[in-house]
Amino acid sequence: MTDQHGELDAALERVIDAARAHLTAVRAAQGRIDDDDVWQAYVALNNASFAYDEQLLDAFGEVTPWDVESIDPDEADERFGGAAGDAEAADPHPQVISVRQRRDYRVPSVSALLRVAEVARREGTPEDDEPAPVEGVGEAVLELLQSGDGSLSALDVPELEPLDGVVMVSEVGTPVDLESFDDDDPVGPFTPAADDRLVGRLDEHPFLDEDDHDHAGHQH
Repeated sequence: MTDQHGELDAALERVIDAARAHLTAVRAAQGRIDDDDVWQAYVALNNASFAYDEQLLDAFGEVTPWDVESIDPDEADERFGGAAGDAEAADPHPQVISVRQRRDYRVPSVSALLRVAEVARREGTPEDDEPAPVEGVGEAVLELLQSGDGSLSALDVPELEPLDGVVMVSEVGTPVDLESFDDDDPVGPFTPAADDRLVGRLDEHPFLDEDDHDHAGHQH
């Protein structure tokens, strides 16, 4: 019976150590989804709890409140971590996709555009603060983008009349490094690298005739 007590104590210590390791992994992950260290610590805690529960049942016919089933660590790796990692490592075409979009607009009324941008700025300014006036068409467009979702859909307002646009999709070897370009550099972030490969181009015509629809896209 003494050995049995010692085995139970050791099993309980393994549960405590696994619980501490799990908490450490959770804190280190800081809320990241599908963190591998958290998952591994979870499996270890689950199995330590299961083993302790089984030993307690064998020794005294008692159980813990933990309703767990044993998890095979190898199967857990394949199902939740290893399979995805192996697939990624075996991927013969690891690539970064670059989407470059341009759309031009005509401004029917500068004063109307400034007014709608000032309304957007006012809505995003705390009540106790006085928003600065919107100065110029460019600042108005930036304000609409910032107050919206940041995409070109934020510019779908009557005060801007869309003209032609283009979307270009490329495979690139290296993602853009914004820190390597000056804030006022209008060309650098959009210049393709020598090893970039253009996949295709989609032309946007807001008032396209049906007869010309088949010529809207170009594939490469």
